[in-house]
Parts: sequence; C-alpha cells; structure tokens
Amino acid sequence: MMHRTASRAFIALWTLATVATVCAFLVHLALRGKTVGLGYELGRARADQARLREVKRVLEVEAASYKTPERVEIVARTLLGMEAPSPDRIISIAPLDGPHEHAIAESDSREGTVSPP
Repeated sequence: MMHRTASRAFIALWTLATVATVCAFLVHLALRGKTVGLGYELGRARADQARLREVKRVLEVEAASYKTPERVEIVARTLLGMEAPSPDRIISIAPLDGPHEHAIAESDSREGTVSPP
C-alpha cells in the first residue's frame, strides 16, 4: 500500500512539473514573440525618424532659399507685379532736429542702443 501511495504522489508531482514546464515554455514563447514584434516596430520607427529628419533638412534648405534677396525680388516681380521705384517716387527723409531728437536719443540709450550722431 505504501508503494502505491508513493507511486501516485510521484505521478502527481511529475504531472505538475510537466504542466509547469509547458506553461513556462509558453510564457517564454509569448515574451519572445512580443520582443521580436517590438524590434520590428522599433526598426520602422527609426526608419520614419530618418525619413522625417531628411524632410526637415530639405524644408530648412527650401525655407532658407525663400529668404534670399534674389528670391524675394523674383516673387515680387513675377507673382506680385512689383517694380523698382522710379527716382521721382523716392522721398528722402531729413534727420530730426530739435527736442524730438533728444527724446529719441534718451529712449535709445535706455534700450542699450546707440543713436546716430
């Protein structure tokens, strides 16, 4: 009788150990699959990041080209129909004389700028 009880206990423990091993293996496979999936997702994200950096670089170059005087002149002449002013349309502004010049010089000195002589 003692032999039969020991045999049943051994089979129960053996079955429990086998089930625990299978469960641990399945958890390992699930985690491994998740790790591989995250690796692929990370690769796609890095590819997108590289593509967006290239797009940013191209857009910065394009934005810088729009700021050049030549580009501004081309847009002004072609799209806006502007022309350089004729000499009779240019008006010179004389420098300020009198009390107003002193007030401007004071406000410039408070702001840290130097006023013209």
